Amino acid sequence: MKVHVVDGTYELFRFHFARSNRDPRFGAQRGVLNTILDLVADGATHIGVATDHVVESWRNDLYDGYKDGSGIDPELFAQFPEMEELLDLAGFEVWPQVVHEADDGMAAGAALAAADPRVEQVIICTPDKDLAQCVTADGRVVQLDRRQGILYDWDRVIDKFGVPPDAIPDYLGVVGDSADGFPGLPGWGAKSAAALLTRYHRIDQIPFDVAEWDVDVRGAAKLALALREHFEEALLFRRIATVDTNAPVSASVDEMAWLGPQPGFDERCVELGAERHAERVHKLWAEHG
Repeated sequence: MKVHVVDGTYELFRFHFARSNRDPRFGAQRGVLNTILDLVADGATHIGVATDHVVESWRNDLYDGYKDGSGIDPELFAQFPEMEELLDLAGFEVWPQVVHEADDGMAAGAALAAADPRVEQVIICTPDKDLAQCVTADGRVVQLDRRQGILYDWDRVIDKFGVPPDAIPDYLGVVGDSADGFPGLPGWGAKSAAALLTRYHRIDQIPFDVAEWDVDVRGAAKLALALREHFEEALLFRRIATVDTNAPVSASVDEMAWLGPQPGFDERCVELGAERHAERVHKLWAEHG
């Protein structure tokens, strides 16, 4: 079997801000349900949806500048728990994260599934670069950007970032991640980070003394100085960029099997103006069974 792990928060944001969304209060929920149903229509049988039940997480305790959800549209914020309930009523396994983030939930779900010998492949459905660190060399765990239609295996992650998946936290630690609210190191860009991490692999293995570098990087002296002066910050940013596979998810892959529409689902769809979506769920469930 194949297991799909989905970034529910990303999907909710994507549909809320879509140009086609003319219903800011409920439209995004209908969009998320529909895109999960697209997975089912394409043959998915085991799906876990990770969500940010709240925006703040353990990372906010480590770094004051980390994203905290301020400025989120109230009409969007109200839909976080509603989306979780809708997907639950539709029969999908949902992992609402409180202490952790959806990223951690996806990583934990992927690790759980990859450890099950019955699972042929785990497909992490998100464009979030953080999750590239979960991609494995044997092809059992891959990342799918569904919007762009790009599947990232080990080699494709290297093609995109210049470093292998297991060095992604180090890469983000020095270049930063504006989406998550941490800046990286002054002067460090994608090319310099890729060159140095390809050679040394880890932040704490890069020599402070530029004279010891045996890789040619533009502006090496300034980069070495920035690393020396901001070393502890780089390690902190790496920690923030590292997903926590101990986030709460299902106890087994079996719990990720689609269960079909649950009691109360049709009524909920009427409230959301999603009658057509309800029809699609029942049709897919009949075919699924």
